[in-house]
Amino acid sequence: MRTRPGSGSRLPFSLRRGRFCLLSILAIAAYACSAAHGQPSEPTQSPGSPTTAPISSFLNLDSTRRAANPQSSPATATAIPLGITAPTGYKLNVDDQIAVEVFGEDDLRTAVRINAEGAVSLPLLGSVNLSGLTLNQAAARLTELYGRDYLVNPKINVMLISYAKRRFTVLGQVNRPGSYEMPEGSPSGIDLLEAIAIAGGYTRIAAPERISIKRRDQVMRVDAKKIARRGGSEGGFRVEPGDTITVGESIF
Repeated sequence: MRTRPGSGSRLPFSLRRGRFCLLSILAIAAYACSAAHGQPSEPTQSPGSPTTAPISSFLNLDSTRRAANPQSSPATATAIPLGITAPTGYKLNVDDQIAVEVFGEDDLRTAVRINAEGAVSLPLLGSVNLSGLTLNQAAARLTELYGRDYLVNPKINVMLISYAKRRFTVLGQVNRPGSYEMPEGSPSGIDLLEAIAIAGGYTRIAAPERISIKRRDQVMRVDAKKIARRGGSEGGFRVEPGDTITVGESIF
C-alpha cells in the first residue's frame, strides 16, 4: 500500500470510518449502562460559560412558589364541615356555628361561630350581625354586603354546621336527674314526656301530676299524667332551652 510523502502511516478511509462507528457504539453503550445504574452522565460546562439551571429546578418552580406563598395553594383552602338540616324557619342564635361559601371565591369561604353579640367575623366584611335571621335571610344579607363594594353578582350559601349547646335540667323524682343537651334535631325545644324519658323516666315514688317548670322568672305547673293519657300529641307541654323541670314526690 502506498502513502503520500509526509503523510505517515494513515489508515484508509474505510477503516477510519469503521473505527469511528465502533467508538460511537461503545460511547452509546457506556451512556446506557450508566443511566441504567441511576448515574446519568452530566454535560460538562466550560469555564466562564453562563450557569444553566438543571431541568429539575424548573420542574420544582411551581412547588417552590407555593411554599413561599401558601395561600396560593388550593390545598390551604378552608375545609368546610358537613352541614346539618335545620328545621324550617330556624333562626340563628348565639353560639350557632355556620359555614359561608362564596361561589368562585375559595379564599372567602369560612366556618364561624356566632359570638355573644350575635355577629360573625367574615373576610372583607368584618363583623356582621346574623343572629335572629334564617339561613336564607343570612345569605341574602351577605349577598347584599359583598355585592355592594367587593363582588359582582355574588352567589352565597349559608349552612348550619352545629347548634349552640342548649340545655335543660330535670330534677326531683327521675332516675337520672341532671342537665341535658337538647337533641340535635330539636334545638328549640322538646316535649315534656321526651325530656322525662331522657332523664331515665320516673322513680317509683314520682308524682307525674305534680311537675313544675321554671322558665326564667316564671314557674308553671303541669300535669304530665293527663298529657300521657292524651297520648302526648294533644295538650302537651314543650320544654325550652334553659328550663328546669322538677318532678314532685307522691304523697302516698
